Amino acid sequence: MEENDSSMSITNRMKLFLLSWRFLKPALGTIAGGVLGYAYYHFVGCSSGNCAITSSPYSSSLMGAFMGFYMMNSSCRSC
Repeated sequence: MEENDSSMSITNRMKLFLLSWRFLKPALGTIAGGVLGYAYYHFVGCSSGNCAITSSPYSSSLMGAFMGFYMMNSSCRSC
């Protein structure tokens, strides 16, 4: 007997969503962006401390995570 969307439990629907590319693509982009943002802070950084984004590891990671999410969640249909 086949299950349609209306008879699936909420946990099964949530599992399917969390394993779908629609969720994983932005999530992986956000994680990779945060790691790359921290790497930029660590290796390039700001020696004077006057830089708005790269003077703090938190702001650099947050900006990288935002950029990763934005790039992976673009409206490009063929990407």
